[in-house]
Amino acid sequence: MALVVQKYGGTSVGSVERIEIVAQHIKETKDKGNNVVAIVSAMAGETDRLIKLAKELSNNPSEREMDLLLSSGERVSSSLVAIKINELGQKAMAMTGRQCGMVTDEVHTKARIKSIDADKIMNYVNDGYVVIIAGFQGISEKTGDVTTLGRGGSDTTAVAVAAALNADVCEIYTDVDGIYTADPRIVKNARKLDRISYSEMMELASLGAKVLQIRSVEFGMKYNVPIMVLSSFTFNKGTLVTKEDENMEKILVSGIAQDKNQARLKINSVKDEPGIASKIFNTIASNNINVDVIVQNVSDDGRTTDISFTVPRDDAEKAYELLRNLAKNIDAGDVTLNKDVAKVSIVGVGMRSHPGVAAKMFDSLANEGINIRAISTSEIKVSCLIDEKYTELAVRTLHDSFNLGNE
Repeated sequence: MALVVQKYGGTSVGSVERIEIVAQHIKETKDKGNNVVAIVSAMAGETDRLIKLAKELSNNPSEREMDLLLSSGERVSSSLVAIKINELGQKAMAMTGRQCGMVTDEVHTKARIKSIDADKIMNYVNDGYVVIIAGFQGISEKTGDVTTLGRGGSDTTAVAVAAALNADVCEIYTDVDGIYTADPRIVKNARKLDRISYSEMMELASLGAKVLQIRSVEFGMKYNVPIMVLSSFTFNKGTLVTKEDENMEKILVSGIAQDKNQARLKINSVKDEPGIASKIFNTIASNNINVDVIVQNVSDDGRTTDISFTVPRDDAEKAYELLRNLAKNIDAGDVTLNKDVAKVSIVGVGMRSHPGVAAKMFDSLANEGINIRAISTSEIKVSCLIDEKYTELAVRTLHDSFNLGNE
């Protein structure tokens, strides 16, 4: 008997009809002799609806109250799924984040999981229940307030629960049937991958691929949880996210990712002395804003430097105001903001052992007249910041250049 953790996204439970299909599939998994714990997202569009309601009442609603509000979406869907499974003759129990012992830190809207009470969940599983857990939420360790894990938090909930329960597999059901070499909506000959390593998937998730939330992959990699990504509309075989093996290193590039949720900030004429960069990025970090691509250009006289970096577009205005105020305090120059940028990236563990990958990427973009504004690299990825209007062209060009459409 295997222990299977399943996660169903918003489109998977987006209507009564979809909930009936999901409930039937969960029951069939149980009928095959498996123990099942399922995590569900809010019904498609529900979180946006709740945010809109809050914004109609306040331009700056309390993050604490927003967490309490938004967590209700997952509670509704988990209850409905459990109701239908019970109707099908299989015992089911819906649980909130609090009821399943999902303890987080104190950060509202972007909380991080600290612990899960596996015994609370397994007590029901061992009694023959299918447990349906409301994703995306927990309770803070010190105050017991409801917290949420940020967008995509149900993926994180699912893999974290799978790790806590030592599950045999974590199945992530969504509206796509696996991980592709590129976004199929942009690249017609994009190919579905049978397997991908945790490290590659983590890079793709961080670089704009929307299939899995990066923190869920981090949990999978840390606790060695096999993650299967597949569709709740077809239930066909999907893509396994797993440990790296030797065959994976033979492939030069596994996938292309793009991210239009980018904004570039630049602070000019910063004194080139120890501690200045620390002040800049500590200011940004203390406001829970993530920084990505960083470029520093030192002037000819060596006295000043220009520092530019990217942040998520939603955080751009906040970061811009923080930098403007900081610039006055450190006697720096003006601050500029550009939201018309995007990031395209190539990812593959094979880059470690194959030289010339970055050069090929740069040549391919240059041949299409696409200017590179900034570059970021790691062992297994190369990212380029470009003008947003060239995003789709860049993705298709790189996909063809590295022959990713071929088996």
